[in-house]
Amino acid sequence: MNDIKILLLRGVNVGGANRLPMPEFRQYLTELRLTHVQTHIQSGNVVFAGGDADMDAAISAGMKLRFGFAPRLFFYPLADFAAILAANPYQAYGAANGALVHLYFLSAPFSPDEAAHLTALAARDESITFSPRAAYLHAPSGIGRSALAEKLSQMKSFDVTARNYTSVSAIAALAATIPA
Repeated sequence: MNDIKILLLRGVNVGGANRLPMPEFRQYLTELRLTHVQTHIQSGNVVFAGGDADMDAAISAGMKLRFGFAPRLFFYPLADFAAILAANPYQAYGAANGALVHLYFLSAPFSPDEAAHLTALAARDESITFSPRAAYLHAPSGIGRSALAEKLSQMKSFDVTARNYTSVSAIAALAATIPA
């Protein structure tokens, strides 16, 4: 489990921008001597084994050269990714309808003021919980109608990438298929 990693790319293959063919991206990562490289859907969710702590810098620099852009990378050892998922207070809601629960992976924690400001934007039926590495949003009326979800995705003080509960569960299941 120590060697398995999760990589989430921000803003890949969304609305026709930052086109990244997953077969070519998997090939690129294999050329970097990563093993068991697998992707989940087309939005930049990758699991693999190998690499080191500086792997994100090498991947980013190589992507710029090879694909013409370098999206923000969110890089997690499997144990850290699993801890972020385990901390989700809305797992039961996610299991019932994974599209209504979103995890926002953070490059830095929200300040108490930022968290209070965002919490104030929540609709009456929404719930949000913050941790140092993620924000968890339950939006029963749908993520597309949530002003809070829109603001979370537009953070300017640090980088954020979001995945719904269905996707993060599938990414964790995919990582579980890699031999330890």
